[in-house]
Amino acid sequence: MRNVEHRFTGPSYTLGIEEELMIVDDETLDLANSIEGLLNDLSELPREGEVKPELMESVCEIATTPTANAAEAGMQLRALRRQVQQVASQRGLAIGSAGTHPFAMWEDQRIVARPRYRDLVSGLQFVARQEIIFGFHVHVGLDDPDKAIHVTNGMRVHVPLLLALSANSPFWRGDATGLDSTRTPIFRTFPRVGIPPRYENYQDWSRRIEFMMAAKAIGDYTYLWYDVRPHPNFGTIEIRVMDSQTRVEHTLALAALVQAMVKELAEHHEAGKRLSRYPYEMLDENKWLAARHGLDGQLVDLPKTARVPVADLARRLLERMRPHAEELGSADELDGLEDIIENGNGASRQIVVYDANHDLREVVRELLDATVPEPAETPRE
Repeated sequence: MRNVEHRFTGPSYTLGIEEELMIVDDETLDLANSIEGLLNDLSELPREGEVKPELMESVCEIATTPTANAAEAGMQLRALRRQVQQVASQRGLAIGSAGTHPFAMWEDQRIVARPRYRDLVSGLQFVARQEIIFGFHVHVGLDDPDKAIHVTNGMRVHVPLLLALSANSPFWRGDATGLDSTRTPIFRTFPRVGIPPRYENYQDWSRRIEFMMAAKAIGDYTYLWYDVRPHPNFGTIEIRVMDSQTRVEHTLALAALVQAMVKELAEHHEAGKRLSRYPYEMLDENKWLAARHGLDGQLVDLPKTARVPVADLARRLLERMRPHAEELGSADELDGLEDIIENGNGASRQIVVYDANHDLREVVRELLDATVPEPAETPRE
C-alpha cells in the first residue's frame, strides 16, 4: 500500500492550539445550544485564528494559526476568547472553559447540522450523544514523517503526566465524581481513543491506516481520536489528552511544555537514538491514576516500578524542558506550570469553590469569570 500523503516539510516546532469552549446562558448558567448564532455574528468580524463548530451546538472551538512560540499563540488565544465573549454577551450568553460543565445534561444538547457530526452520531449513537466534554489540542510542526512517528511513540509515556497537570473536570451531571478528569472516562467510550499503538515508522503507520480505510472501519485518519497522533494534512504532531483550561495562562503553559517535549524527542530521533519500550498496560494504568487523582496522586516512574508523586515528576520534567522552551521563545509561558504545581490544577480549584457552599452554579460563575482575560493581560507587542 502507498504511504498516506503528508506535509511533514517544516518548519519544525511551529505551534497551534485548539480550545473547545462552553457556550453558557449568562442567567441560568446552563449550556446553550447557540453556536450557529455566534458563528453568524462573528462571520463579518476580522480576526487572527478561527472560530468553528464542534459536535454539539453548545460547544465553540477556537484555534490559532501556526505560530513560532507560546507567546505568539497567547496573543491570538486571548483575542479569540475576548471576541467570542463580546459577541456572546450581546445574546445573553457567556463562554467558559473546563473539561466538563458541572451540571449540564447531555440529553438537552443538540447536534450541529453538519454531515460529519450527524454521521458520527448515526454511527456511534449513545457514545457520541453523551460526549458533552471539552478538551484542548496542541499541534507542533515537524519536517520529516519518520521523525513524526518517533515523536508520537515517545510522547506516549508522557500522556499521563500531561493529563494530571491539565485535569479540570471533577463534576458531571450535578455530581462530584471523585475524579480530577471525568472527561477522560467519558471519552473512553469512543472507539479508537486513549494511548495509541506503537508504530515502527511512517510506512508502518500508513499501511495500518490504509488497511482500516480499505476495511471501511474509518473514513480517514482523523477518525482516530488517540491521545497523541500524527496529523499529516497539517504536518504536525497533535496532543489531544488534556482537559480544556479555565485560565488562558495554563493553556499556554501546557502548550509550551508540549512544544519543548516534541523538540526533545525530535532531536532524539535526529541523533539516531532508540526509544525505550514500556508495557502498554502500565502506560494505561498511569493514565487512569492521573485521571483519578490528578496532581495529588502518584504515577509509576517507568521503566522502574516505584511510584513517585506527580508534582515531583512534573518539577523534574519542567527542569529538563526549560532549556528547550528558552530556545523556542516559550520559556516565560512555563511560569503557568509553576502555578499549577504550587496551587493546584483546574479540578482542585473547582473543588475549593464547591466546598464553600456546595453550589455548582457558583462553580460555573467562577469558571466564566476566569475564562476571558481582561485586555490589560494582553502582552505588549
